[in-house]
Amino acid sequence: MRVRTATALVTGVAGAAVLVALAAPNAEAAAVGTATGYASVNGGTTGGNGGSTVRATTGTQIHQALCGRASSSTPITIEVQGTINHGNTTKVSGSSCNTAADKIELKGISNVTIIGVGSGAVFDQLGIHIRDSSNIIVQNVTVRNVKKSGSPTSNGGDAIGMESTVRNVWVDHVTLEASGGESEGFDGLFDMKDDTEYVTLSYSILRNSGRGGLIGSSESDTGNSFITFHHNRYENIDSRTPLLRGGVAHIFNNYYYRLNESGINSRAGAKAKVENNYFEDSKDVLGTFYTDAAGYWQVAGNILDNVTWSAPGEDTNPAGPNLTSTTSVSVPYSYRLDNASCVPDVVRQTAGANTGLRTSTGSCGTTNPTTPPATTPPTTTPPTTTPPATTPPATTPPPSGTNLSIGAGSDGSSKASGTSYGDVRDGSLSTYWSPSGTTGSISIKWGSATTVARAVIREHSGAVGAIGAWRLLNGDTGAVLKTGSGAGTITFTATSLKKVTFEITGASAAPRVAEFETYAA
Repeated sequence: MRVRTATALVTGVAGAAVLVALAAPNAEAAAVGTATGYASVNGGTTGGNGGSTVRATTGTQIHQALCGRASSSTPITIEVQGTINHGNTTKVSGSSCNTAADKIELKGISNVTIIGVGSGAVFDQLGIHIRDSSNIIVQNVTVRNVKKSGSPTSNGGDAIGMESTVRNVWVDHVTLEASGGESEGFDGLFDMKDDTEYVTLSYSILRNSGRGGLIGSSESDTGNSFITFHHNRYENIDSRTPLLRGGVAHIFNNYYYRLNESGINSRAGAKAKVENNYFEDSKDVLGTFYTDAAGYWQVAGNILDNVTWSAPGEDTNPAGPNLTSTTSVSVPYSYRLDNASCVPDVVRQTAGANTGLRTSTGSCGTTNPTTPPATTPPTTTPPTTTPPATTPPATTPPPSGTNLSIGAGSDGSSKASGTSYGDVRDGSLSTYWSPSGTTGSISIKWGSATTVARAVIREHSGAVGAIGAWRLLNGDTGAVLKTGSGAGTITFTATSLKKVTFEITGASAAPRVAEFETYAA
């Protein structure tokens, strides 16, 4: 039986009116919005706002942009489009940079924004390394499959790693993912060590990894502190969401799904303020694990949905099943809390790269992004980094109601290498299913009869317009519910079924279905 537990909700946090809007999925500008959390204090985090803006389509061009500045602190915004990998990333030298060929190196610098634009930015098997730097923003990018062993290796196996006197970093609307754990060559998705402070990770997805991330590399590395995690989605992570050694962390409005071994691990005197998060289908989501060096937590408003707990032991001190605070933490900034009950829906709509940079209203709704203060001068783009101009594809507004595909099953015809049936129901536009050819079918299925009257097919940004003719089928009977062409919203007579199938019968190129959403009305 599924067990649902809710602690008392925090009071005194005002929310705005509910707003639902869908913005363009890839903003082409300086960093959008402003940081909430510890990145907003200690002078704030503004990245390259106020400086020049350049475009980069290779890792080498990113390094050239850093090295071409007047000084290591000259503000710059680097708009990134396309796939950045080992093949197009080389070391570049200059007085304003210190780069390397096997990673995107932000070393000994300040006042930099890296933002994905256009059809998206993917750092493939290439990590982002921040060292001895300050005032850095990374926004709207995907970093995937960074390895510490095997080939190729990058950044010690961390998707994003920070170390050695790092201050004021805001990482926002990113997707960080691996394809396994340490035995498969991967390490952490988001690591901070050796004197890193004033960091916010917001509206991001971390998934399919053995390790979510750490704050402090060992029990003696306790000088890392003041880290905020909010509105992030952790999915299929074994442990470290995060692992906190010493210092203070504020963890609110995150959605944790399938934490397989342990979750927030507060150790070595650390203090974590953990409020209004939603934990689902997970184990040991909070406590001190794999050590006898105790950490502490303040808890409020969290929901535990089918969470299991280990028995206390010498090296295991779980916070549950009855969550109780063991310390108190005061944070120096203002913030608004969503009710934990709506966190899964809010996070599905807002978290990750290429999701429109939407944010929460603080009252269980979402809103389109706000632009930063008007201090950014007109964009200048050196000829060496100018790709053809692109126009973001039009988006389909989400229907009202609950997307029934989230939490359902899926299958289909043969799939192209590197794609998954489950990618059409994960709430992310950055992943997709593609057939092995130009035609094929993808299905959403449930364990019991479900009434469906509307479907939304969303294409991946790399193949917009590829889908031609299609049929929507009742997967139970084979009956045709609707026919048409192109992606978008499909309405049909409400039907009770266990399986609905989208069959592509014609396409101009290999189609990519990013999301197959289903609704009752």
